Amino acid sequence: MSIQHTDIAIIGSGFGGIGIAIQLQHAGMHNIVLLEKASDVGGCWRDNSYPSAACDVPSHLYSFSFEPKFDWSRKFAPQREIYAYIRHCAEKYNILPKVQFNTEVTAARFDEQQGVWFITTNMGKIISARILISACGQLNRPAYPRLKGIESFKGEVFHSALWNHNYDLNNKTVAVVGTGASAIQFVPEIGKKVKKLSLFQRSAPYVIPKPDRSYGSWEHALYEKLPALQTLSRAAMYTHHESRALAMTVFKSALKPFEWQFQRHLHKAIKDPVLRAKLTPDYPLGCKRILISNEYYETLARSNVDVVTDNIAEVTPTGIRTKDGQNYPVDAIIYGTGFQATDFLAPMKITGRGGVDLNQVWRDGAEAYLGMTVSGFPNLFLLYGPNTNLGHNSIVYMLESQFSYILDAVKTLQQRDLRFVDVRGQVQGVYNRWVQKQIKNTIWDAGCTSWYKTASGKNTNNWPGFTLVYRYKTRHFDSQDYELAVKSAQAVSPLQVVAA
Repeated sequence: MSIQHTDIAIIGSGFGGIGIAIQLQHAGMHNIVLLEKASDVGGCWRDNSYPSAACDVPSHLYSFSFEPKFDWSRKFAPQREIYAYIRHCAEKYNILPKVQFNTEVTAARFDEQQGVWFITTNMGKIISARILISACGQLNRPAYPRLKGIESFKGEVFHSALWNHNYDLNNKTVAVVGTGASAIQFVPEIGKKVKKLSLFQRSAPYVIPKPDRSYGSWEHALYEKLPALQTLSRAAMYTHHESRALAMTVFKSALKPFEWQFQRHLHKAIKDPVLRAKLTPDYPLGCKRILISNEYYETLARSNVDVVTDNIAEVTPTGIRTKDGQNYPVDAIIYGTGFQATDFLAPMKITGRGGVDLNQVWRDGAEAYLGMTVSGFPNLFLLYGPNTNLGHNSIVYMLESQFSYILDAVKTLQQRDLRFVDVRGQVQGVYNRWVQKQIKNTIWDAGCTSWYKTASGKNTNNWPGFTLVYRYKTRHFDSQDYELAVKSAQAVSPLQVVAA
């Protein structure tokens, strides 16, 4: 069997994969390949094309600092524009020729003697690479609830992340399961079309008004002519969002204005006290992601919409039955149940030094040094890995911090002619104990369940503080934190590897 050889293999082509590829090329590293399971770039912004999909971080902030876009249509960009922006970046920086589409990674095994990762794809192809970068992110695998009898349902069923645009929702009776960030965007849109909508809510979210607006052509022209103005706008938005970390970590009383916004928003839109009670969360604000929408509550007040809080007992061939015995006949069931966010790198089988399985190492919850490297898995770097998600700012800022760190690590490997770098177990342990200790003092550990946590309650997703602190910690690659393996006379370079 032939093996394709490369210096650097990147899994995924969303913001993380495209961004790190651009930075590597800029540094003169061109022998790279991106492995993409789909037929196009874009990551979650390619997949999540449900009605009214949009970002909840301002567009000036939710874009690369090195590639500003002057003509965003709105303050909060819709999905199609973000998707187009990622494609634009891939095309402008000539990344597309390096992407192997419809290529899903099933496994990767590290050969310690050679200092090489052997990557297996769904087509049985093997790729060897000195460095493996995972840019899969945290929101790439839809989560499905285990509903008894779902296989017997005769109607249409799909997840919001895999929206069936060929199914006509007009005048249909529809059930939506879930009330997360996706649902609050598509529910108002389909609520206008369907005959009847039953929204099955397990936990009420906190929803505050969305400070959105369209940008005028004069603003586009101004930003293009005076780029410093957009840079200033980006800085102002960053500072505003960064200040929210105080409310979620040190000064939780600073969440009071958000609580007031929520109460005012809810009371203004929902006059029925019974419905209002259903939509009032029973956990502290901020414990789960705070959602923004100007239409969600208004939609739930419509006569053709019903909010169901009784647990689902089973799905029948014609609808849903709740545990109180109530039947809800429906033509379609749409899942708005989010993603398997805590299952990093799944379902890939990643094997490190000594045949150690990463899934086994992470059996009690994923962790990584700086969210990027895992002891026992040399030359493997994670983008948007464990404990790098944000509840208050733009993940693109975190990604750019990681780009810089990984670039420094790759340069260290090259300049010192190393076979591999492997973060020391003690270093990783000390760091992750610090992370978990910091999280205990945040609102995210206030007693609610969320996609930030594993089933056992460990928060594996969120960064517990300011993004500026993370940038400081990742400002350079410190080789003292790593075991460094020099190339031996017997070591074989990737270009000399021959298939067994």
